[in-house]
Amino acid sequence: MIQDNDKNVVQINQDHAPAFVMPETELPSIPDLAVSIRDFGAIGDGIHDNTKAIHDAIEHITALGGGKVLIPAGVWLTGPIQFQNRLELSAEQGALVLFSKSFDDYPLIKSYYEGSRAVRCKSPLDAEGLEHIAITGGGIFDGGGDAWRPVKKMKMTERHWEELIRSGGVLDESGTCWWPSEAASRGEGIISKLQEQGAIEPNDFAPARDYLRPCLLSFRHCKHILIDGPTFQNSPAWCLHPWASEHITIRNAKVRNPWYAQNGDGLDVDSCRYVLVENCTFDVGDDAICVKSGKDQAGRDFGKPSEYISVRNCVVYHGHGGIVVGSEMSGGVRHVLVSDCIFLGTDIGIRFKSCRGRGGVVEKIHMKGIRMNEIAGDAISFNLYYEGRAGSGEFGGDLRAPVSVETPIFRDIHLEDISCRGARKALVINGLPEMPISNLTISKASILSEEGMVCRHAEDLRLTDIQVACRRGAGAVFHQCRTTQLLQATLASEQSEECFVEVSGELTARFEYSGLPQDVKLAVKDDVASDAIHAR
Repeated sequence: MIQDNDKNVVQINQDHAPAFVMPETELPSIPDLAVSIRDFGAIGDGIHDNTKAIHDAIEHITALGGGKVLIPAGVWLTGPIQFQNRLELSAEQGALVLFSKSFDDYPLIKSYYEGSRAVRCKSPLDAEGLEHIAITGGGIFDGGGDAWRPVKKMKMTERHWEELIRSGGVLDESGTCWWPSEAASRGEGIISKLQEQGAIEPNDFAPARDYLRPCLLSFRHCKHILIDGPTFQNSPAWCLHPWASEHITIRNAKVRNPWYAQNGDGLDVDSCRYVLVENCTFDVGDDAICVKSGKDQAGRDFGKPSEYISVRNCVVYHGHGGIVVGSEMSGGVRHVLVSDCIFLGTDIGIRFKSCRGRGGVVEKIHMKGIRMNEIAGDAISFNLYYEGRAGSGEFGGDLRAPVSVETPIFRDIHLEDISCRGARKALVINGLPEMPISNLTISKASILSEEGMVCRHAEDLRLTDIQVACRRGAGAVFHQCRTTQLLQATLASEQSEECFVEVSGELTARFEYSGLPQDVKLAVKDDVASDAIHAR
């Protein structure tokens, strides 16, 4: 049973998944005053620069103690918008806010990106250290991201690639990546040298400005945030990025990026707590709904987990992952509830990712009522070899590394009522030999896929009432899994009349199974101890 946030309690009806309190997400308190940007000289013709008019409207309402700044229907060209305390920015239906494509309009500031402190260009929608802020209405905020983003040739049709080259910009030496400017193409090298020199001041990074793409929205160290209704699209980097913030409500929003958008994430909840995301749609070029908490040493030193996060009734049309935890999770992720979501055509459906070096603990995650269709990769994925360390997306082998603060821990994760029609693999678990994924439960799942389940280096793994229909290979493979239960599983393979479950690895212990159909064979490898397999 899952109770609404106003009841304040989350209870999963499984003995191994105790109840936890999901605190209520508090909404901002904003005075009932309103002004229109038109009153300050704004012109919605798509030609005039309205940066000053919007700034003046915000300053005026702030001087009165806060309130609403209205953006009426029209096409409004502007530079970045700086929020103030107790401000609601309301873009009415028919309002299209176009952010400038001139890089010089975006000052360099100290910010955070991909889990670390960084100098970036100021975000089009920017706030730091504020309270009680909101973005509402049925309008559209367009970040002008096509002017900033590099584009890989492999993601374009030949015609679109040729059009892109004719538009300007430069190609890299291999001719496979387009950059919007020469400075952007050289940015990574410039940044590396600056970091070696210990540069920390924003002005030091001016030669790499074109490379330092901003997120469309960056709210840092803020409290009581509401996003309700607008469309956010075409972001230079990530679209929505709340960082180290509390009491965040995001509802009825649409988040859109081209499918080829480099770093085109939809929502990255980063080191935040008390978050509610509901009734939103995502169609993006990278991970859609992502929970993060810092990267490697920087994330561990900051030590602020993402926690008490509820995601419900959302739809993802495209993205590298529908719901994603990691890979930057070094500060920890806990107390997350995802329910009643639909993922359509994402690269991976439910995605957990990390690697050695991250450290951090991911725990107490509950997902229920997830529906998926035509997933390009894995329906459910736990990959602790992300980012090319010991194989990107592939099994890293049985060689153990020393356990340290750099070892990521994934435990107490429970998935229930999951269905997917169409995926490459039904389930992939690639845990670390030195730190298996532990206390993972998947129950009441039905998946149609090309291949079945592959589980490596897991401990206290329970798969109950699972239906997997695959087109080839084994229905399920278990390697080096300890204390595993495969109960009431229905497995079928189109490749042959007989489907099989394979168990291997000298560390395998207490593999229990029950309810396997008669045509499902159990194949136990020679390296498995004779007393490790138990029928129930």
